[in-house]
Amino acid sequence: MDFQFKSISIEKDHVGVVFCDSKNRLIGHGKKLDQISKKAISSVINNDLSFQKRKSKSFDYAIVHAPNNLKLAKLYVFKLSDSSKYSFRDYQILGGHLFSLISFYQEDKVGLYLDGIVSKGISAVNVASEIILGALLASYKFDKYKTVNKKEKKTLKVKIYSANHARIEKNYSNVVAISEGVTLTRNLVTEPPNVMTPPEIAKNAASLEKYGVEVTILGEKEMTKLGMGSLLSVGRGSEHESKLAIMRWSGHKNKKKKPIAFVGKGVSFDTGGVSLKPANGMQEMKYDMGGSGVVVGLMKTLALRKAKVNAIGVVGLVENHIGNMATRPSDVVTSYSGQTIEVLNTDAEGRLVLADALWYTQEQYKPEFMVNLATLTGAIVVALGNEYAGLFSNNDKLSKQLEDAGKIEDEKLWRFPLHKNFDKMINSPIADMQNIGTGHPGSITAAQFLQRFVNKTPWAHLDIAGTTWTKSQLPTSPKGSTAFGVKLLNRFVNKYYEGK
Repeated sequence: MDFQFKSISIEKDHVGVVFCDSKNRLIGHGKKLDQISKKAISSVINNDLSFQKRKSKSFDYAIVHAPNNLKLAKLYVFKLSDSSKYSFRDYQILGGHLFSLISFYQEDKVGLYLDGIVSKGISAVNVASEIILGALLASYKFDKYKTVNKKEKKTLKVKIYSANHARIEKNYSNVVAISEGVTLTRNLVTEPPNVMTPPEIAKNAASLEKYGVEVTILGEKEMTKLGMGSLLSVGRGSEHESKLAIMRWSGHKNKKKKPIAFVGKGVSFDTGGVSLKPANGMQEMKYDMGGSGVVVGLMKTLALRKAKVNAIGVVGLVENHIGNMATRPSDVVTSYSGQTIEVLNTDAEGRLVLADALWYTQEQYKPEFMVNLATLTGAIVVALGNEYAGLFSNNDKLSKQLEDAGKIEDEKLWRFPLHKNFDKMINSPIADMQNIGTGHPGSITAAQFLQRFVNKTPWAHLDIAGTTWTKSQLPTSPKGSTAFGVKLLNRFVNKYYEGK
């Protein structure tokens, strides 16, 4: 989509979009257009059948063809509920619905009259920005491998008409930064596993250097020298080399200020290893690098919008495959921290990757806090379905900030307990710990395992196994990768840590 920002006008060869409230009363510039058209618009929309005939599951709209005295060939009137109560996310959804409407009718030149849509506590500029963001997110499409009946992509030109057009345009770069980060994450997670291998994910991380991110890639030789036996044990059965990618953005005016850190699990494909997964559903295991995808996408967003913060992104990249060198159930490995791990189940591999990545991050960069993201356990899906991601943390302040940011973006988190009695469940009779617990709370014992690798650093673990992809189309996301976490963490950084 190509967005332009202009003062309020009426342009020939464009279709217009205006808004009305739940009682069919036109909002903002729609009222002015109605006057110019000698009430042609209101006469159409005040006929309830105009909306009922075009009723959608998600939104209502009416079409006014060739309205009197207007240069517009067509005008869409989009009905809102009580917009005074709309949240940031509601406006993103509105943008998604607008894109759905425009693309359904295959329009290519559209003018949006956004003035007059108001909400308590949200500025007019932010209202417009969130609508634009929602439209950009909804426009995502991954069809690079289609060769038959592939539709030619047409550039949709959208003009934003507003008295605040200059301020909206100034903020547009931040909107694009978020959209670009989400798009990168979705692309990484959607790519097939024969393409998006650990070295290829590392290359994508390295590509952020052109935006000012410092990137270091460790290969198996470097990690072996460091003693990262936990991470390396996961990729032993794969032909693809395991990697650790470190991304560093220094945007704070004080370059020596402690960074904030984000760590992602990047299992490019998870067969389960020797503890082989069942065939049914295994194709979804290309999504098991979702945590790393979010971290890479987030780092791109922070860099593109030149966030005033020092941030570290670390992703552990492996493929959990079967081979003659694959780790066996009952093997004991030594982590980078020096702690030993009895691997009882090779399908509980993500925590082995994160163990070394977390320890490396807190030891090398001494961050203010660490947040890790991982499609870690099926148990979290049993508990929360696809509505919430699981939150585990050793710090109440950090947890509250993440939860609040998640509510704003509708990327919701639900906090679970950590306790010494759960921690006992991962004690091993022959090593410092085992990689699965002895009881039923699988998501909690996985988090207890990770906690043993953070020392006293404030830390939060987000188990995103139920939210990384969707099997149904959402207002701002097609089927497949959702990039859950990019908007949440960007909001979290901006609200609580940027410039402070």
